[in-house]
Amino acid sequence: RGSDFMLKAYKYRIYPTKEQQNIFERTFGCVRKVWNLMLADKIAYYKETGKSLTVTPAKYKRMEEYSYLKEVDSLALANTQIALQQAYANFFRRVSKGQKAGFPKFKSKRTSRKSYSTNNQKCSVRIEYGKIKLPKVGFVKIVQHRPMMDNSNIKTVTVSKTPTGKYFVSVLVEYENQVLEIIPKSFVGLDFAMHGLYVDSDGNNAGYPNYLRKSERKLARACRKFSRTKKDSKNHEKLKLKLCCLYERIANQRRDFLHKKTFHIAEKYDCIAIEDISVKAMAIHKKGGHFSFGKSVSDNGWAMFVEMLKYKLEWQGKTLVKIDKWFPSSQLCHVCGHKTDITKNLSIREWTCPNCGTNHNRDHNAAINIREEGKRIALE
Repeated sequence: RGSDFMLKAYKYRIYPTKEQQNIFERTFGCVRKVWNLMLADKIAYYKETGKSLTVTPAKYKRMEEYSYLKEVDSLALANTQIALQQAYANFFRRVSKGQKAGFPKFKSKRTSRKSYSTNNQKCSVRIEYGKIKLPKVGFVKIVQHRPMMDNSNIKTVTVSKTPTGKYFVSVLVEYENQVLEIIPKSFVGLDFAMHGLYVDSDGNNAGYPNYLRKSERKLARACRKFSRTKKDSKNHEKLKLKLCCLYERIANQRRDFLHKKTFHIAEKYDCIAIEDISVKAMAIHKKGGHFSFGKSVSDNGWAMFVEMLKYKLEWQGKTLVKIDKWFPSSQLCHVCGHKTDITKNLSIREWTCPNCGTNHNRDHNAAINIREEGKRIALE
């Protein structure tokens, strides 16, 4: 840390004109086309020679049939090449470690996320007078709901479009970090909870409102109506938009709740300890009678919560400690340290320590043990 340079992203909504929307749509299409062309060539070359092929967008720009690629931002296409190279690198790194890895896939016009990234070169990207300047697009109206940090330099910009038709820009800036790492004095432990997100070592429940569960009836009704419509009809598109709006609303509610909750606890404590659990593994249905929490786990957004908590603590020079998932936080009595196997049964929410006789709430006791283990690690 000290005076190192760090990166920070700001996401703003933009309101492009019809002409600018057409430029965005063409760029999204060209980025997707270049990705698919490069991926197809790399796969074909490997099958023929057994070697890796290095290919650039310039190859396709020279072809008459793809001359339209010259009309869009060249840096957007170059960044697509970098993204594909990174996808290959991630795939081979995971394979070498014996992990499950997804091979890069072709992008679909209907289902793929619409976005592209460009770089700031000689002030080609800048914000002034309520507008953002983008290469090949010009000045686009922007709602800058919060200012960027002073003395920060714009590095890259990602333009994206949501399924509901809204446009956003994510502005990545570089700034000099002058926040010093502090010695933690206040500690808290968070124990993951399916219903409520977490229980902390002070006995407080996050009280997550279960937005997805509350909207299940509306979603089910909208899905039934949508499934009965004829593909490519006006009614089909109308109900598709309605369904996308419902999912977007749930996602926005969840994100808003998590931002507020992480901001509050990051301000209050110097060191926060959590269990390093795999929520994805918990959500997967398992055969042979093993537990699976599915929708209950996916709804509360624990992984997003941890990520938000991590960067908000880093901005203040504070610490997030991840406790090993095999640490027996639920099995230890926080008063006397006695370990019991009673709590391996997840249906037991309260238990009494057979050694000292203390009655425990399962989640609160686990959160206290996580806090103490986090304190030990942080102060080593």
